[in-house]
Amino acid sequence: MAAYRQQRRVAEDLGAGQSGIVSRTIIIGGGIIGSCTAYFLAGHGETIVLERDPTYQYASTTLSAASIRTQFSLALNVRMSLFGAEFLAARADRVSLVRRAYLVLATAQNEPALRANRDMQCAEGAAVALFGREELSARFAWLNTEDLACATLGLKHEGWFDAYSLLRSVRSDAIEQGAKYVRDEVTGIDIVGGRAAAVRTVGGDRISADHLVIAAGPASGRIAGLAGCALPVEPRKRTVFVIRAPLDGGAMPLVFDTSGMWIRPEGDTFLCGISPPPHADPHPGADFDPDLNILDDPLWPLLAHRIPALEQLRLQRAWAGHYDQCLLDHNAVIGPIPGIPNLFVASGFSGHGVQHGPATGRALAELIRSGRYQTLDLSPLGYQRVANNQPLPENVVY
Repeated sequence: MAAYRQQRRVAEDLGAGQSGIVSRTIIIGGGIIGSCTAYFLAGHGETIVLERDPTYQYASTTLSAASIRTQFSLALNVRMSLFGAEFLAARADRVSLVRRAYLVLATAQNEPALRANRDMQCAEGAAVALFGREELSARFAWLNTEDLACATLGLKHEGWFDAYSLLRSVRSDAIEQGAKYVRDEVTGIDIVGGRAAAVRTVGGDRISADHLVIAAGPASGRIAGLAGCALPVEPRKRTVFVIRAPLDGGAMPLVFDTSGMWIRPEGDTFLCGISPPPHADPHPGADFDPDLNILDDPLWPLLAHRIPALEQLRLQRAWAGHYDQCLLDHNAVIGPIPGIPNLFVASGFSGHGVQHGPATGRALAELIRSGRYQTLDLSPLGYQRVANNQPLPENVVY
């Protein structure tokens, strides 16, 4: 706590308008997106990260099931995952990285889309195998393949890891390189002359900014509203179940079913879940209670159908976290706000924010440093598509 008090005093001093500072970036949100941005901004003036809960008890990052995949329907998301995989591999021991594949299943109806996605993924540099039903059944004897046509399996660049360890490692590196984390919450954004001039906080501070980044996860839509910006990002609750079952998960991939159900091994247990249909997916407010009813209906029957051994599953525990759901197209909104060129947003990842945090942080740092993307052009994910109501859908979500 003493460290946060010291950082708070630093922020107050900065807010008073000291001279000699080349550039000051304020990042609202210290989760993986904000922390990766701070990390890649190292050496570029002053970076202040405002985080209302430094314990991260309810952060989307730490409550994530924390996996990485290249099997997306949008090429840009594949490219972001490839960089994320490289970033994770470089700190594998620090984040308990498990290199394991995703197995994405398809019925005859879904087969054309799956094959097209796989062709695109491989063209982007991913390594993804395609199996017909017979080969799938032979390779994964525990899987019910009767209603399946084919499946894809990631051969590398996929797996899962400890999200809290990743966040702590990136945050620690950002602080070591000069970023200042301050415990506070933004209550206002001052727009002066078409620019984001300062933020006002619960603590009573007004901190001026040369650049402002909204990376507040599920709260980003509300924060953007303080600047008069309509960002279609809201929290949506997702429950993760920890189960046991008479099934050897030693070499089991993460299974993504045609129903939207997913399951993966975790030590001697399994993690699983499913997203509710849109009509039954309300804004959760401050509700972080696991929705245990989902296990009975529809999740358990879907699990037992696809993997018969799971008919005998036993629930061990469950937890719930919040997605920063983009209501437009289930895809992130990244980049400057038109008309406010020094105000940036990075939110709406709809479940793939942790794995895309490194690519997003690097891209935002490039924009702030040089005014343009240098390594990976994320402009298709920019706010203009929101303003124009032109969805750029990501179809492989769960």
